[in-house]
Amino acid sequence: MILKWIAAAVSALALAVLTLNADPWHTSDMDLDAEAGPACPANAKPAKLNFMLKDLQNKDVSLASFKGKVLVLDFWATWCGPCKIEIPWFVEFQNKYAKDGLQIVGVLTEDTAAKARPFVKEWKMNYAILRGNDPNKEDDTELREDLDTAYGPMFGLPVTFLISRDGKVCSKHVGLSGKDVFEKEIKALLGI
Repeated sequence: MILKWIAAAVSALALAVLTLNADPWHTSDMDLDAEAGPACPANAKPAKLNFMLKDLQNKDVSLASFKGKVLVLDFWATWCGPCKIEIPWFVEFQNKYAKDGLQIVGVLTEDTAAKARPFVKEWKMNYAILRGNDPNKEDDTELREDLDTAYGPMFGLPVTFLISRDGKVCSKHVGLSGKDVFEKEIKALLGI
């Protein structure tokens, strides 16, 4: 009986950490309050954009085609609670900053395109949605492993990367982050 209570407590703590407005796994070195300096760390690594993914209409889209824009690359799923909190923010950011060079890209993972199509319409997702993998398709195993190698490991969702115009990973968010955190980083990378 005590083992069940311990498991329940650990599960509750894990859920609490994932849904906090703080991002304990945030790996950005950006000092967004600084008066001067780069918006991206000098030691930022290049993003691996050499992936061809399918959109929800089954058309090929290269991640490299977004180079030159500030890219928010968000790994998400329709069943993910924290993802549902962030999606309206990303819709707002796409509306507000697209003219300045922002592109939000949602990479659907651990979910099916059939579930995503009505979800995207219902949530009025106005940004690119690409399929990272489909858990029901065995032929997606290689893509899943390649994405995990490039951007993982991903132990939960959402996982969001902010990538500069020159293709550098400037920050990574695991779990739910604050809207203001995302907006400050986006504006810094856009130079506005």
